[in-house]
Amino acid sequence: MNNLPNYGVLPCGGPAASRIFFGTANAPMLAGEDASPMLDEMLALGINAFDTARGYGLAERVLGNWMEKRGNRDELIVLSKCGDLKNGIVHLDGQVIEEELAQSLKELRTDHIDVYLLHRDDPNTSIPEYMETLNRAYDAGRIRCFGVSNWTVERIREANDYAAAHGLQGFSVSSPHYSLAEQVRDPWGGNCVTAAGDSHEADRAWYTAQNMPVIAYSTLSRGFFSGKFKAGDMEGAKLALDPPAQKGYLCESNMARLARAEILAKRDGCTVAEINMRYIFATEMNFFAVCATGSAERMRRNIAASREPLCAADVAFLEGKA
Repeated sequence: MNNLPNYGVLPCGGPAASRIFFGTANAPMLAGEDASPMLDEMLALGINAFDTARGYGLAERVLGNWMEKRGNRDELIVLSKCGDLKNGIVHLDGQVIEEELAQSLKELRTDHIDVYLLHRDDPNTSIPEYMETLNRAYDAGRIRCFGVSNWTVERIREANDYAAAHGLQGFSVSSPHYSLAEQVRDPWGGNCVTAAGDSHEADRAWYTAQNMPVIAYSTLSRGFFSGKFKAGDMEGAKLALDPPAQKGYLCESNMARLARAEILAKRDGCTVAEINMRYIFATEMNFFAVCATGSAERMRRNIAASREPLCAADVAFLEGKA
């Protein structure tokens, strides 16, 4: 049996990317600790795509040191982001992009980033300034493709219409939240964007029609499907989930989805986390998932689940439509 993850082609060239990205926003890497054993394990499992950001503490430095030590940069797909939320405010313009890109390249010990994303949307910055700044970095070879995280489909379309009209490269990748749980409130601020739930069906259809790679974050909704609490146990959930998870995902409708996931998990002899993973990979979108687990065994389970997406009837059941 093939135990490797599935792979997909991203618009950055280089090797095909594992459809599960390893998320570097984990405690050891954020703190700057050597994560070489963990990163070695992920690569041995077939995970060759890594998600990081300028706002993830010292994670870029840890990842860069590991790549330099192993000499494996050309075997990997590296995604980084600029313009994180600071003191509750998003400030992202051409100068910030250029400064943070230079710092990311230095920390990652590389001359290019494969996939470069704007972490948030700053509505005070014009689309021309965004696109022209990113195209200069693209033309210089410092980024191989670029896109956005937490941008609405409407803003992506506006930016790409501008790029097409001016002979520029447009956004070719998007990173919203996507999970079985709906993001009912913004977990962190800064206009977090989700593609989950009935109200975002049109967004998912647009991504599918464009075949735009969607590299989703919080695919387990920050532990909502960790199995640390049962459906309906609001007090247990409050103990298990951090404040952003409680704000973004803890509600009665998601508890109902968890209850249905528990039914399928019992039927299939697996965990609710695996049911969630099978659910998200049942989407028709050109889909990639960021997973931040530091456990090789949990990543093996994630990989196995991603290779067995749920059938349409099970998807409808989980969504409360059957």
